This record gives sequence, C-alpha cells and structure tokens, in this order.
Amino acid sequence: MDNTFPNFRDIKIQDIHIFKEVFSQYQPQASEWTFANLFIWRRHYRFKWSVYRDWILLVYSDNNGHFQAFQPVGPPSRLKVTLLLLEWLKDGVKTPDPIITRADGRLIKEVERNESLLVKPEREHFDYVYLRDDLISLSGNRYSSKRNHINKLLKTYNVKYDMLNETYIEKCNKLQDKWCQQRRCEEDTGLLGEWEAIKEMLTHYDSLGVMGGVILIEDEVTAFTIGEMLNDNTAVIHIEKADADIPGLYPLINQRFCEYGLEGAYYVNREQDLGIQGLREAKLSYHPHHFVEKFSVRMR
Repeated sequence: MDNTFPNFRDIKIQDIHIFKEVFSQYQPQASEWTFANLFIWRRHYRFKWSVYRDWILLVYSDNNGHFQAFQPVGPPSRLKVTLLLLEWLKDGVKTPDPIITRADGRLIKEVERNESLLVKPEREHFDYVYLRDDLISLSGNRYSSKRNHINKLLKTYNVKYDMLNETYIEKCNKLQDKWCQQRRCEEDTGLLGEWEAIKEMLTHYDSLGVMGGVILIEDEVTAFTIGEMLNDNTAVIHIEKADADIPGLYPLINQRFCEYGLEGAYYVNREQDLGIQGLREAKLSYHPHHFVEKFSVRMR
C-alpha cells in the first residue's frame, strides 16, 4: 500500500527500519520519537503515517474521530511541510481544530517567525531528563529517602537483578496484570491503553530492539523496566512497573537498570508526567537535570 502523502497507513513492525533510519539522522531528544514507542501505542492513538519527500508525517485520531498530528520528522527547514500538514488537517480531512502536538524546540525554531502560526508550550508533555550518574549514585541529602528505601528492601529480601530476556516475559505480564487488577485498569482508558502498550512491548520485545531489566525475589519478577537509546548520548525509559506491596522496588529497578543496562547513556529521559500530580511529584523527586520542552502548533 502506497503511503506517500496524502496517503496514510497503519504502523507495522516491518516499518521499523524506515523509522529507525530517519530517527538516527534526526537524533531526537523528545521521548515520542522511537519506533518502539510509536509501535506499542499505535492502537491506542490510532496512529497512521505517511512520507512527504524527506519527512515522516504522523497523525492520530482524537476521541471524536478527528485527525491531529505530530511534527514532521526529517531535515530542516520544516516550515513548508508543517503548513502543508496543518492545511491538510483543515481542508483534507475537515479537522475542526487542526493542531500539531508535542512538537520539540527544534521545530519551533524553524517555524516560530511565521505569523500564521500560534505556538504554545505543553507543560504536561515536557520530558524529565536526568544525569545517569545521579540516578546510579543517588548521592547527597536530596536522594536520602531513595537510598533508605533501597537499603531497607535489600535488608528485608533476597533480591536479584537481571537483564530482561524471553525467559522473564511471562512473569512480567503476570506482574502487569496484577498491577492493573489492583488499579481497575479496565475502568480507566489511560491505564487500559498503557496495559495494552506494555503487552505489545513484551510480545515484540526482541523484534523492537529494546532492552530491559527485572528485579527477582524468590524467583518471581517483582519489578521490570524497558528502555532504549533515544539518541547518541540519551536513553529513554518507556516502561517501569513494580509490585506496590513491596516498598523500594521502584528506586531499585531504576538504579540498577541505569547502572547495568544503560552503559552508553550520559542522560536518561524518563518521559512526561501527563499533568498527573502524583507522577509529577515522583519525577521531580529525582531532581531532573533539564526538561525537553514540547509545544502545540496551530494556525491563527
């Protein structure tokens, strides 16, 4: 099926090499721009993609069935293709409020002088980026509570860390099912979407080229995490789940994975908080080095 603009089609696992080549050249800083992330969320957001000259175009459907867009990804300058995409949303598919969401600062620098465009920051989508060394050492007073939780866990249980491989996939799914049952994921579209995305990640773990880690207590997976390299010096954490009945697992799985799974990274991007207050507090408690700011772009 031809997906040259304005033809769009679903994302398939076979598309991985096309996306990875473009992303490798682009060297993204925003967490959205990995093939694995787009693939596992493709059903929840109803992603469709197209190619226009040197750019990948990505659109998704909102709850009312109207198309919105992510930024074009490819070489500068993207002003003309950005205008083209917004005009297609408005006239081609009759979207009432055409918008590009989660646009990174690089795109904004390319388009912000155009008076026909309105740019606004999207704080709920800012990515939290940390120094990998800080997440490993957890040194100083500001990380004392994290160290205390980890030390108590290690004194209480016989804990083992291992890299995630196919022998742990079923146990990771079991832990995720337990996590969702406790939080009634079926009644929350956001949690249900995440549940489905995690299942996709675990099902296609080897094919997606990601990496992960697990915490084992008595041969049971009590925490797992999955990430990958986002660019040449930054890793991104897509998934992190732990048994809520055992305190200290979240800081431990984060620390161990950063130490043993992300050796090539200087920075670690732990994605956004989506405007959820508890998630925002948790991410701030790790003292981010900086944020990756994201913006919406509309026609005036």
